[in-house]
Amino acid sequence: MRSIFLFLLISGFYLHAVSQNANERDTIEHKVLHIKKITSTIKIDGIIDEPEWNMAATANDFWKKFPQDDGPATQKTEVKVMYNDQFLYASFVVHDSGKTFIQSLKRDVGHDGNDCVAMVLDPQNEKSNGFFFVVNSFNAQSEDLLSTDSDISWSWDNKWYSATKRSAKYWIVEMAIPFKTLRYSASKKEWAINFLRVDTKTNEYTVWNKIPVNFASYDLGYTGILAWDDAPPAPGRNMVVIPYVTAQASENKQNNQSINTKANAGFDAKIALNSALNLDFTVNPDFAQVEVDRQVTNLTRFNIFFPERRNFFLENADLYSEFGIPPIRPFYSRRIGLDIRNNQIPILFGGRLTGNIGKKTRIGVLNMQTGQKGDYSPENYSAVTVNQRVLKRSTIKGYFLNRQAFLTQEEKNKDPLLAFGRNAGIELNFTDEKGKWNGWSAYHHSFKPGITTDNQYYNFGGQYSVRTFESVVDFSSLGTNYYADMGYLERIENYDALRDTVIRLGYKHAFLNSSFKIFPKSGSVNQHQFQLENYYVVNPDFTFNENNFSLSYSMMFKNTSNFNVSFGNNLVQLLYPVSFTGATPLPKGKYSYNRGNISYRSDFRKSFGFSIEAGGGEFYNGTSYSIEAGINYRDIPHLNIAMNFNYYNLQFPKPYGNAELFLISPRVELNFTTNIFWTTFLQYNTQGNNFNINSRFQWRFKPMSDLFLVYTDNYYTDPFLKNKSRAIVMKLQYWLNL
Repeated sequence: MRSIFLFLLISGFYLHAVSQNANERDTIEHKVLHIKKITSTIKIDGIIDEPEWNMAATANDFWKKFPQDDGPATQKTEVKVMYNDQFLYASFVVHDSGKTFIQSLKRDVGHDGNDCVAMVLDPQNEKSNGFFFVVNSFNAQSEDLLSTDSDISWSWDNKWYSATKRSAKYWIVEMAIPFKTLRYSASKKEWAINFLRVDTKTNEYTVWNKIPVNFASYDLGYTGILAWDDAPPAPGRNMVVIPYVTAQASENKQNNQSINTKANAGFDAKIALNSALNLDFTVNPDFAQVEVDRQVTNLTRFNIFFPERRNFFLENADLYSEFGIPPIRPFYSRRIGLDIRNNQIPILFGGRLTGNIGKKTRIGVLNMQTGQKGDYSPENYSAVTVNQRVLKRSTIKGYFLNRQAFLTQEEKNKDPLLAFGRNAGIELNFTDEKGKWNGWSAYHHSFKPGITTDNQYYNFGGQYSVRTFESVVDFSSLGTNYYADMGYLERIENYDALRDTVIRLGYKHAFLNSSFKIFPKSGSVNQHQFQLENYYVVNPDFTFNENNFSLSYSMMFKNTSNFNVSFGNNLVQLLYPVSFTGATPLPKGKYSYNRGNISYRSDFRKSFGFSIEAGGGEFYNGTSYSIEAGINYRDIPHLNIAMNFNYYNLQFPKPYGNAELFLISPRVELNFTTNIFWTTFLQYNTQGNNFNINSRFQWRFKPMSDLFLVYTDNYYTDPFLKNKSRAIVMKLQYWLNL
C-alpha cells in the first residue's frame, strides 16, 4: 500500500506543476485549405502533369510531430487537393534525401515504420469519427475508420485509387477517393482534414496541422479545415457484394479422421443505406485466409487475450469492443463461433448496422447465428450499442448483449447457465477539448438464469497527458457472479491444479501508471522515459490478493534503436495451488519475488536488425530466467525474413519441478508486387506441445478481389514431429460494386 500512496503523492505534485506551466503548445490551430471543383477526370498515374493541379489548393509548411514537436519539418512536403463529381483528389510531392524505406508491399501494412503519406478526413467535422488513407512510397495502400474511442486496426476495406513515382530527390503520390466510399452530409461545407508524412530515414513524423507529440498522428481533435467552394457532391449509392468459394482437403490424425474433402460458398454484402448508415451482411462466412495467431509463452495464472483477426468482426469494432477496460471486456468477438471448450462451430449468417442516426448519435446493431455441431446446440448472438457525444469530445454510451442457446429441456436441466447470457452497461467518457484530461466511469450488469446477486462490474478512473508527463489511475470491481458469455474476463476464473477444477472469484483492483519524458535538445537520443506502475488487487471481502510494482527506464535513439531496463516486485497471496512445470503444484500461501529485465532493439531500417531481451530473478518460491531474441533481414521491397526465439528456464525446489520452455517462430514474407504475396510462418512451442506450419499465397487479381491458397500443418513437439493434422484450402473472393 505504501507504494500506492507514494505514487499518488508524486503524481499529484507533478500534475499541479505541469498544469501551472502550460505553454504555447496548448493552443489548437486550425489551418484552412480551400478546395475547388474541376470538370475533368484526373488520370491516377503518379505523374501530376494535368494543368488542373496548377490551380489546386496547396498545403505545405509541415510541422514536426514525432519524436519532437518543436519546429518545422526537416524535409519539404507539398499537398494539393481538388475534386470533381466523383472523386476527391490529392497529390503529394515528397522531397527526400535518398532511397525510401518501407516495411512491406502488403495492403494495410499501416504508416508506422514506412516512408509514406496519409490523409485524415472527418467529413462531419465533429472530431469523433473519420477516415484514414495511407500510401507508402511503393504504393501499398492502407485505410481505416477513425474514432475517439479506439486505436487503428486497418480492418476497414474499401476501393480507392493511388499511384506513386519515385526519383532521386523526391517521390510523388496521387490519390483519388470516390465520394461514395465516404459517409457525409452534402450540406456540410467545412470538413476536418489533416495530412501526415512519415520519413523513416530521419525517424521523423510531420503533419500539416500541428499535433502535440503526446497525441496520435491521426488525432481528430487537431485537424485543419477543408473549406468547399460549393456544397460537395452527394455521396451516391454504394453497394458491394463479395461472393466467395472454397475448396479444402484436410486430415486429422489426432482424432483418427482420414482425409476429407469439401467445398463451400458464401458471400458478404455492404450497403450504404444513407450518407451515415451502413448495413453489412454475411452468409456462411469462411475465415480460412485469416493469419494464424502468434503463440506466446504464458507464465501467468490466467487466460491470454488474443486479438480478433476476422475482418467482419474488426470493422467498426470500437462500437462494441471498447466497453470496459483491457482486462475486462463485456464484448469479445472471438467468442462468436466457438463452443464452451473453444472448439470451432459454424457461423450460418449475420448482419451489422453501424453509423450515425443523428448529428451526435452513433449506433451499432449486430446479430450472428451459429449452427449445430455434434451435440452442441445452435446459438444466437446479439449486440446493440448507442454512443451519444456530449460536450466537445466526450461520450455517453450504453450497450445490451445477448447470447441465446437453443437447448432442449434436458440440456437446460443439466446446466441452466448455458441457456443464455446477457449483459448491459452504461459508460461516461470525458475528454477535454485539447485531450489533456480524460475521465471515465461505468456500470455493467450481467444476467444469468437463477443469479441475482454479485453480478455487477463497475470502474472509474482518469488520465492526464501532456508533452512530458502522463498519468493514469483506474479502479474496478468485478463481482464473482458477473458472467460475460460474449466477453473476456482475465482473472475471474482461478484454476486449482490440485483438484483440477476452476473456481470463480471476483476481485477489486487499483491500477496506477505514471511516465515522465525528457526530450534532449541535441545528441543521439530522442527521448528518455521513466515509468512507474502499480497494480493492486483485493478479494471481494477486501482481503489482500496481489500487488505488482515496477519501475522502468527507456531510451529512444535518433536512429530508431531503443534500450529499456526495468525492475519489478510481485507480492501474491496464492489462493489455489498452481503448477508451472506439470509437477506437484505450488501450495497456496503468500509469495514475494523480484525480477529484473533489460532489452535492446537495433535500428530497424537497416537490412539486418535484431532485438534481445534478458530477464531473471525470483519466481514464487523458485527462480525464472528468460532470453528473448529476434533477427530480421529485409531486401526492400520484396523480401522480409524474421526469426524470433524465446527461452524460459523455471527452477523450483523439490517436489515442484523444473521446466525449460522454447518458442521458436521463423517467418518468411515474399512481396512479388503490391498484388502478389507469399508468407510462411512456423511456430515451435514446447509449452503448447505444438509445431505449426502456416503458408499463405495471396493474389489480388483485381482491386479488393483475391485468390488465397493456404497450407497448414500441426505436429507434436513431444513426441517429436508426430503429425496431428494438416489441411490445404483454396479460397476465391470477388469484390462486386452494384
